[in-house]
Amino acid sequence: MKEIRNILICGAGMMGKGIAQVFSACEDLKVTVHNRRERDIYGPIRQNLEQLRDKGIITDEEIDARLSRIAFTTDMESEAVKNAHLVIECVAEEMELKQDLFARLEGIVPKDCILATNTSVMSPTEISAKVKYKERVIGTHFWNPAHLIPLVEVVKTDYTSDEVVNVTMAILEKVGKKPVLCKKDVPGFIANRMQHALWREAISIVEQGIADAKTVDDAVKYSFGLRLPQLGPMENADMVGLQLTYNIHNYILKYLEDSHQPSPILKEYLSQGKEGFKTGEGFQKWTPEAIEKSKKDLNEYLIRMIYGV
Repeated sequence: MKEIRNILICGAGMMGKGIAQVFSACEDLKVTVHNRRERDIYGPIRQNLEQLRDKGIITDEEIDARLSRIAFTTDMESEAVKNAHLVIECVAEEMELKQDLFARLEGIVPKDCILATNTSVMSPTEISAKVKYKERVIGTHFWNPAHLIPLVEVVKTDYTSDEVVNVTMAILEKVGKKPVLCKKDVPGFIANRMQHALWREAISIVEQGIADAKTVDDAVKYSFGLRLPQLGPMENADMVGLQLTYNIHNYILKYLEDSHQPSPILKEYLSQGKEGFKTGEGFQKWTPEAIEKSKKDLNEYLIRMIYGV
């Protein structure tokens, strides 16, 4: 398998632009973003980079250098596509769209080009259904915001070769990410399974009138949420002792939410046109200023956590 030097990002949405920014940090990598229609990718990426500059993490010269390593095309038959060593698909979460894209790409890219999907929930094995050489398809789930969150879940399909896994893990480490291997292609992979188990319980607490939405968030932010970046659940269980963990679970698990359907309160809110930030109201009410502050505060927090500034 060739050394990875040419990166192709398919899809110029929020995740596509963020992933392009990630790979542009390496001087020896060339990044091309493909989108079916013309789209401004440089403005949002520059804005992200300028936020890092304002914190003293990079310079104006580095911003220009990184942007110079990113190209854009609407031509699927371009040389950048034909010479890709690694494709990362970031199109809409529609199974047939992803399947058809990979099937088309297979007839254009080199035979040893890795085909990676950034899907957050869909099966990479199913996405590879129309691909002839299925051993080169793999999942690479970047987390939003892609240019800041270190984790990338590398997901083996039922067919992915060990070589493709190793090469993919290596290139992600090279660009500063923290790749983790999901050995089985299961719904939600690793982190989303845990995240939505927490969301299910949090929503259930609100639904049952135990606490309101803000109180639930505060309970997370000012307790175990503070230590999670340093102390994961498995290490925590070992720290407090497996006997205590067993005793707690033996008592409490039967009281926790275990519904296999979305909460009725979600259906109720959606029927009322409450969709969260999009409509200004969900579990809580949001002004445009509060929405902007939430997004800005998240980026500021992540930058402090990752860069220490």
